[in-house]
Amino acid sequence: MIESMNNTQVKRIGKLKKSSRFRRQEKAFIAEGFKMAAEGLVHGLVQTMYVAESAGEEYFSKLSHTIGKENIEWVSDAVFRQLSDTTAPQGVLAVIRMPEYEREKILSGDAAALVCLEDIQDPGNLGTIMRTAEGAGMSGVVLSKGCVDLFNPKVVRSTMGALYRMPYYITEDMTSEVELLRRQGFQIAAARLDAEVDYTHADYCGKTGLLIGNEARGLCSETAEKANVGVKIPMEGHLESLNAAVSAALLMYEVRRQRR
Repeated sequence: MIESMNNTQVKRIGKLKKSSRFRRQEKAFIAEGFKMAAEGLVHGLVQTMYVAESAGEEYFSKLSHTIGKENIEWVSDAVFRQLSDTTAPQGVLAVIRMPEYEREKILSGDAAALVCLEDIQDPGNLGTIMRTAEGAGMSGVVLSKGCVDLFNPKVVRSTMGALYRMPYYITEDMTSEVELLRRQGFQIAAARLDAEVDYTHADYCGKTGLLIGNEARGLCSETAEKANVGVKIPMEGHLESLNAAVSAALLMYEVRRQRR
């Protein structure tokens, strides 16, 4: 049983929680809670499972037949509380290998649909967009390198498991990526406050990319100008804008509506 915060594995977990650079280096991240850990097992991505001593044999028996006892580490309750990011820890935490996808496979198909995110900063927004993208049947999520880390523990929790199932890739430059997508046959619709086209009036039936910008600044002008069309979401009252995740959800479900 691991009983010290100085344990090598405990230190690695701490670095995986705090450092996006270390996560990229290790190609691994932390998933806490039974559901997220168990789903990581289903997808064959778990490296090591950590179970708190008070979690008992119930969790151990459910997990050990899938991952093998040799890949489960018992942790004292005191140490687990230090490792946990939640107020009521379930007593299960896993180190997960990052899923990897090929860009061209995500783009394949005559009706590929992408949601392209430029510099989204709020972990809850990113996690919610990942969940909604799965629910709306999108082909993939494209993230600019300026987005909050997809494997930040807060993002991981808010995806509610969609992180394991929703294909994604990260682009170094969203402006250039939009140009490339257009050359590959995608029609790009950019969510803009100054747009004149209602989002329900654009055509999303072919290869489609939806552009969503930063919560505070929106899309950078260079990226927005590369889109085929700018679309707006009508708003009543005195609102200046909608939450980025809400805007993305409306656009993604409009894509789904038009294709049914």
